[in-house]
Amino acid sequence: MKEIDFEDFYKLCQNGCSTIIDVREEVEFKQVHIESAQNHPLSSLSDTYEVLDKNQTYYVICKSGMRSARACQFLAEQGYEVINVQGGMDALE
Repeated sequence: MKEIDFEDFYKLCQNGCSTIIDVREEVEFKQVHIESAQNHPLSSLSDTYEVLDKNQTYYVICKSGMRSARACQFLAEQGYEVINVQGGMDALE
């Protein structure tokens, strides 16, 4: 699985990264999130992933990196190009 550490990911976001999937639950997402991120909670990702574009590379983030790793595995199995953000939103603090 491809991964990027949060510091490098953050630098990319400064240049307008628009292909971010946040797999935290909606309540967590509403509290704090990266402005351009799309919210697709891991708990319902299997129902919503088909709206994603297979021609894009997505950065997948959660709170600590565990849910995003599982989401990356699932999405990769469906044919999507994904990169897990190590450390997740916890690294922001």
